[in-house]
Amino acid sequence: MTLSRIKTAVDVVRAFYDGMNRREVAAVEPLIAEGCVYEDLVFPRPFVGRERIIGFFGKFMGTISLDLQFVIDDISADDSVAVGVTWHLEWRGKPFPFSRGCSFYRLLAGSESESQQYGRDCVEPAAKPRDLALVIIRGVTWILERFPSLASRF
Repeated sequence: MTLSRIKTAVDVVRAFYDGMNRREVAAVEPLIAEGCVYEDLVFPRPFVGRERIIGFFGKFMGTISLDLQFVIDDISADDSVAVGVTWHLEWRGKPFPFSRGCSFYRLLAGSESESQQYGRDCVEPAAKPRDLALVIIRGVTWILERFPSLASRF
C-alpha cells in the first residue's frame, strides 16, 4: 500500500504491517511521526523519536527470516486516530509458537494523520507464569498496602 492510497488510520496500520512483512524500512519510516513514542513491553524503556524507532525496526527486520510474517487477526476501525490490533506470526503459513500479540497505535490528528505518534506492543510471553501471576500480584499488593511510599518507585 503506497502513501498516496492511505486514507484512514486503519490504512496506516495495515501499511505499517505490510512494510514490516516486506522488510522495507523505507516503507515504514514515513508512517512514524518525528516525535513518536513506541513501547514494546519486552524492553524496559520506550523508543522515542523516529530515528531510534526506525533503527530498532531495521534491526528487527534484519534479524528475522522473510518467511516469518505478521498476520492481523482483528483490527479496530471505528476511531479516526486510534487503532487496536491483535495479530500473530506465521512461518511459511503456519502459526509460529509464542507469537500472539496485541498492539495499540495513536496517529497524529489532522493533516498529518498518516503517521503514528504512539505505539505499544504486548507480545505473548514464552514462559507462562499461570497462577503464579496471581500470587505475585497479591504479594506486591500486600507490600504496597503496608508500605505505600514504595509505589512512587514504579
